[in-house]
Amino acid sequence: MKSNLELVKQVLKSKMKESTAATRLRDSIRIHQVADPIDMTQEAAEREMAIENLDRETALIRRIRGAMERIEHGSYGVCLECEEPISPKRLKAIPWAERCIICQEWADHAGANSKMEIVTNFQANAA
Repeated sequence: MKSNLELVKQVLKSKMKESTAATRLRDSIRIHQVADPIDMTQEAAEREMAIENLDRETALIRRIRGAMERIEHGSYGVCLECEEPISPKRLKAIPWAERCIICQEWADHAGANSKMEIVTNFQANAA
């Protein structure tokens, strides 16, 4: 088991290094002044995509750090919601998984509903 955790640590460190390198692309969100409105629109779209990618990589880094902390504290592989063991297949596929598959599905469903609620409220307030 200890050698397995060492292997997981190596995988997490490798993924952390990869994700940290991706966050260095912050220059891609810098605003550049252009005269052409079409170029401005294109740059705004590219900047929005870069921001979304940066957000995604930053969230992944947080999850990886959390997994490394759980390894150190001896709670790695235990769901943060229900405190049941996370399946080894899930941990092999996603070593930074925080929840078992059932709790993750609930969290994803709740998150989708929250986003939809926000959009609905925004649209109602805009009208």
